[in-house]
Amino acid sequence: MILEHLPAVNATLNAVAAVLLLFAYRAIRRKNIPLHRSLMISAFCVSIAFLLVYLMHKWYLWSVFGSYNTHFTGTGGWRVLYFVILITHVSLAAVVPLLASVTLWLGVSMKTDKHRRIARITLPVWLYVSLTGILTYFMLYQWFRPN
Repeated sequence: MILEHLPAVNATLNAVAAVLLLFAYRAIRRKNIPLHRSLMISAFCVSIAFLLVYLMHKWYLWSVFGSYNTHFTGTGGWRVLYFVILITHVSLAAVVPLLASVTLWLGVSMKTDKHRRIARITLPVWLYVSLTGILTYFMLYQWFRPN
């Protein structure tokens, strides 16, 4: 069933978002504002698609298993590492939509000084969330598969 593959789709969307963010950063460092704008809008759209697929996956888990979560089966140090990554990932993921929306709005509105200030916070947080999203996928579904 296609719904069983939603975590892999989400990991892919996280990877695409991370690549777009890195290329957008490179574009702005080279003062290519039109390319930077296009890449950031693309990253934002990919992140919205991620959120929709993520919610669809949670619905699938609830409707099939009666739980919104997949349980991590790793032990020892892996378990500690997984939960440290997961807690920071989820905490920061909760603020990314707000940070990204405000940063994007300021950029599109050409409020450059404010945009730069918040973008210095938004980029590393958004990038961390995207990369740790990929890592949690591998830890949860590839390296330590659920029983």
